[in-house]
Amino acid sequence: LTTVNNTVAAGSPAAVGMVNMMGGSPTNVWNDSINMGGTNNGIPVGFTMNINDGSLNNTMNTTDGTFNNNMVNFQAQQQQQPQTNDMNQPAKRVHRVENFSSSQINNTVDTHMPLLQLNNPNGAILRSYYELSTNDVLNLPPIPTDEEYCASLNVSYNLLPKYDKSALQAARFAELALGALANNQVPLALELSNSSVMCLRNCVSTEETSGMVSLFNVARAYLLHGIFRSFRGDMARYFKYRRVCMTHIMQMNNESGVETLLAAISFHDAWAYLMHNAAEDSLPDIDESLPRLNTSTDGGSTYLSMIATDPINQMWMQGSPRVFLNNEATPISRSLDALACAIRTCCDQANCQFEDNAKEAEREVPGILSLSHGNGNGYGGQQFPGVSPTTSAVLANENELCSRNMVLSAKSLLDENSGMSNGTIKKHGLYMVSSIMSAFLENGEMEESQEGPGGGGNSKIGGFTDGQIKNLLVGCETIIQHPLLLHCPGPIYHMASNAAILLCHLLNGIHAKCGAAGTGGISPSSSNSKVEGILFDEVLDTFMATRKALIIHRKSLPVKLRCHGIPRPSGVGPFKKVNNNPEAPFIDLGDTLMCLCRGCQNFVLMGCSPCVAAERSMKAATAQATHQDRQQSEEKSGYDEFDRELGEVDDLSLDDDALLDVLSRIVQN
Repeated sequence: LTTVNNTVAAGSPAAVGMVNMMGGSPTNVWNDSINMGGTNNGIPVGFTMNINDGSLNNTMNTTDGTFNNNMVNFQAQQQQQPQTNDMNQPAKRVHRVENFSSSQINNTVDTHMPLLQLNNPNGAILRSYYELSTNDVLNLPPIPTDEEYCASLNVSYNLLPKYDKSALQAARFAELALGALANNQVPLALELSNSSVMCLRNCVSTEETSGMVSLFNVARAYLLHGIFRSFRGDMARYFKYRRVCMTHIMQMNNESGVETLLAAISFHDAWAYLMHNAAEDSLPDIDESLPRLNTSTDGGSTYLSMIATDPINQMWMQGSPRVFLNNEATPISRSLDALACAIRTCCDQANCQFEDNAKEAEREVPGILSLSHGNGNGYGGQQFPGVSPTTSAVLANENELCSRNMVLSAKSLLDENSGMSNGTIKKHGLYMVSSIMSAFLENGEMEESQEGPGGGGNSKIGGFTDGQIKNLLVGCETIIQHPLLLHCPGPIYHMASNAAILLCHLLNGIHAKCGAAGTGGISPSSSNSKVEGILFDEVLDTFMATRKALIIHRKSLPVKLRCHGIPRPSGVGPFKKVNNNPEAPFIDLGDTLMCLCRGCQNFVLMGCSPCVAAERSMKAATAQATHQDRQQSEEKSGYDEFDRELGEVDDLSLDDDALLDVLSRIVQN
């Protein structure tokens, strides 16, 4: 393509000059000057054209409509130049990393720039989706408007450094991208995410900034873009952008509000911790491109740099909850970090339980684990990690950092924040997490006194206490009322799926006690029959609505990010075969398509023997491996089920690669 700059001066409005030049090197820049003295019966008089390409000066003069051209040298040079453009080939975008300081912004940025305006209705809708999904949990501070930002610096917008302008735009585009993804506008979300990347590239090309506010916005943009990539199943880029975000955090010198970023990272890391079964060896290797952060050697180490450079925090947050222990942090940030610590502890406990079950299954059926994929060190060939830094920190301060106390502290902090805001703003996502975690942990404490969810004492219904049932119903009803919470960062979607599984256990327990298929069971005149009947109907309605919301969200996810595929109640509908066995469960959890996360499998396998648990876990691993093999073959053949409606999106990934390549050079140097 040729860039043409034309300057036209005409003696009359009828005289119009237009130059259209094609061919030559794609890097040629032409400066053309056309001067027209006037017209004679529509024919230009005194027409002069000067063409300067850096090596040629050519003049064309005409007085009677004919041209005397001195273009021999120009034509000769044009014939000698290789023709690099093939009009029959599709156009492809080329990223020149070495020319990274280009002042031109990608066309995608220009196209979607109106969405950043506060009075743009479409942009306002996307921001609302972002606030109701991602930021309902993360609680990041609002991005200042251009007027607010300029007022804080006492400068006009035109005098703002390029870094500051690009930082504001990158953060805003990242928010809109997550909002579009929550609204199921995947192509638009990809374009907005790419616009954020292009703005971040402008930030990389210059180091001039007005202060820490811009640095905070850039760190926010990297984190949100990394979260976006993780929602697409690209965990390698998530960990890369997370590390870049941490490099910016360690430069902020304990600025106020930075703890919100750390708490957000901690909570989303808890999801990655769950997805990878707390095994750091299974994470992508990014140290070669982005080396681990080192502690400052100039004596300027700060609280933030200590967290960012701690070896245990290089891939995901581990150890004690630093933000929670910081009394100067906001209540929401402290609550978020406390819940993240509790989730990590539960994942470690699930690993320990599965390891014990694996050893017991091996004793009962020698060689059963060798049937799995791998070396037999765990179900599905997945190794069991040793004692994690989080478990070590909890054991050293068990009275304060145990999961149960962490959840109680998180609830207290949420109530404190609600009192500070006079109840005008309620964080539905965090209240849902704390309610469901309370039900999970109470059930875990009771497992020692009962064989499974079907057993129970006088104070239990279907094997669950009143407090558990209340917390489960509150959590699931929150999902029904606010389904956008399933798009939140962190393990909220997985927690909602496991809460639905516990409702299945509750329904099965009540059904087994009252009699299956209307046969046997307790007498209708018994004292608890009416109460249990009302509870059964309420729980069933909640379960079916929650299951529907989970299925809709599950279909929108890549295969490797999907949690349980929850079955329907058995024998419901005219085409379902009714099982006359009175001991048959109301919902057969044996038909569940289990998640590969051990922490999630633990809920489905409640009450199962170690051998059955091992067999079903291996079955889930085999099914997952089949899905992954099919997905890899589709990617090799150029077909991706998840991107079937998006067309070719390789160019968007190229922008990510270009940005990460330059960031890698900066960090390494």
